[in-house]
Amino acid sequence: MTLQEKLDAIKAQSKTRIPPEAQAIMQRGVEDVRRSGILARVPKVGDRAPDFTLPDAHGRPVSLSGLRARGPVVLSFYRGRW
Repeated sequence: MTLQEKLDAIKAQSKTRIPPEAQAIMQRGVEDVRRSGILARVPKVGDRAPDFTLPDAHGRPVSLSGLRARGPVVLSFYRGRW
C-alpha cells in the first residue's frame, strides 16, 4: 500500500468517526485557509528554513543554526490532539 493509499484510508475512516456537523466545521476551516492565500507562502520541499530560536523542554533557548552546526536537522511540527 502506498503512502497516498494509507492517507486516503485514514481520511475515509475518519468520516465514520467524526460527526457530520464537526466535519462541516473542519471543512469550512480548510476552505478559509485556502482562501487566505497562505498556501502560496508555504515552504516547498528542499527549501531552507529561516533561523529561529525556541525554548527546549527545559526552557533553554535552542537555535536552528546551532543544531545545523552539529549535523542534519529534521523539523517536526506536532499540532496536538484536536
